[in-house]
Amino acid sequence: MKATSFEFRFRVLIAILLYVLGFWAPWEHYHAVAPQTTAWLALSTTLAGLHWLTVSQATLLVTWLAILCVFAGAALRIWGTAYLGSSVVHSMQMHAGETVASGPYRFVRNPLYLGTWLFAAGISILMPPSGAIFFLAATLVFYFRLILGEEHYLAAHLGEPYLEYRRRVPRIVPSLRPRLAASGLRAQWMQGFVGEIFMFAFACCLAALAWQYNADVLIRCLLVCFGLSLIARAALPRPQLAGH
Repeated sequence: MKATSFEFRFRVLIAILLYVLGFWAPWEHYHAVAPQTTAWLALSTTLAGLHWLTVSQATLLVTWLAILCVFAGAALRIWGTAYLGSSVVHSMQMHAGETVASGPYRFVRNPLYLGTWLFAAGISILMPPSGAIFFLAATLVFYFRLILGEEHYLAAHLGEPYLEYRRRVPRIVPSLRPRLAASGLRAQWMQGFVGEIFMFAFACCLAALAWQYNADVLIRCLLVCFGLSLIARAALPRPQLAGH
């Protein structure tokens, strides 16, 4: 069930592929007449169909939930990256220097993957309904496989200190209180912010532009934010790998 080293090395490309499939939803093109809609509209009308909310109220609810998801995801990514280091987070190899027990890692073992999935959940409203369902399910399975692969690697390289950390801190559902005393590791907030600028920038775009209810505009914003993030991250230091 755990991810292979190939999956970890190319995890960004695999994630991009899942995004493309979610937005494209190629299986919908087999229909002679495929209605052009988004999960945003489909979810809003479904909630309104339960007669608990009007269409307007349901649309506002879905919009606010999406905004909260992307901001929560961005915040977790920035917080986690600030303590772990952007070079480690975005490296193509696994690292096992020491067990990090500071910041969000006192509450949950995998704040980065949790943040990534929350961000993905917010973006999924821009996809076709079937694309959003596929995307959320596929990313959930993929990130869980990556988590299992990292846990196996860290247990093998760090031994008992990591096993004790794993016993005390939940894997993916955060504890309401810290499970460990802070290790004293200082956060590198600028590195965390620049390393995760893509998510923060798009969260701001969604908060500002969602009220136009134009998925095409937001998809273009998503692409622009991703491109700008590549430029910003190129300025960050590269990890120093053993043997290099």
